[in-house]
Amino acid sequence: MDNLIFSLNATIPVFLLMILGLVFRRIGWIDEAFASKLNQFVFRVPLPLLVFEDLATVDFSQIWNVKFVLFCFVATLLSILLCAGISMLWKEQAIRGEFIQASYRSSAALLGIAFIQNIYGSAGMGPLMIIGSVPLYNMMAVVVLSVFRPGQQGLDKTVVKRTMTGIVTNPIILGIVAGLLWSALGLPLSGIPGKTIGNIASMATPLGLMAMGASFDIQKAVQKGRPAIVASVMKLVGFCVIFLPVAIAFGFREEELVAILVMLGSATTVSCYVMARNMGHEGVLTSSTVMLTTLFSAFTLTGWLFLLRSAGLI
Repeated sequence: MDNLIFSLNATIPVFLLMILGLVFRRIGWIDEAFASKLNQFVFRVPLPLLVFEDLATVDFSQIWNVKFVLFCFVATLLSILLCAGISMLWKEQAIRGEFIQASYRSSAALLGIAFIQNIYGSAGMGPLMIIGSVPLYNMMAVVVLSVFRPGQQGLDKTVVKRTMTGIVTNPIILGIVAGLLWSALGLPLSGIPGKTIGNIASMATPLGLMAMGASFDIQKAVQKGRPAIVASVMKLVGFCVIFLPVAIAFGFREEELVAILVMLGSATTVSCYVMARNMGHEGVLTSSTVMLTTLFSAFTLTGWLFLLRSAGLI
């Protein structure tokens, strides 16, 4: 019951912020133009700073574990490839990029550390899980959203060049690189600069969620219902079924296993929608998947935790 209450506290407020954005749109406080500008702002400023802060404040020398990081990286890569294969089932090529991204990207940084801290009292292996998965999350998101951009006609030199440019100049990728360098150099992030960055970074999730809710179109969401449901089932159940037994066989236990669980089976992150909208996609499939996974992840994550604890693994 404690795990269920914690999960609900972690996910329902997120869902309600999206509903709040939808309400603001209905009563005229937010229009489509404002929601679009808000998405661009979140993508360019608060979200990169949030990723930077997560990575810059971690002392990796104290908790470094090559086996664990490699497992997170390989599991993430295989998940992306699996999503790409399943995306070929959809005749509408324009939604494939959104489907792939929404299926594999978790709220690893936000929900992951909160989950581990709640259970073990410290971030533990959460930052290492972020290192193994989040940079790959974001780089591959830029790739798939560029390659499957609406109106795109296959791959050519122009598409490859634009994709590489998009990766190099993507604000979130720049935030990751800056955070890793900051941590590697052992620079402090405190005082006025640290508080300022923290205050701006804290805006990423609430503003992004409300902008998503304001942009949400129920009629279009119904049209994208089938791929959204498939993406949600993969995100909350499929990857856990495939990779959790492998993680257990590799000997991962306690906070390592919880971090892997969150990486595999937590809700689709709101940054998926922000990136999709800012890279020329409609965003309806992404927002539908975020809403579904956010609503049901409280129950699925609690179920996985219950199973792992019953088996004496955590």
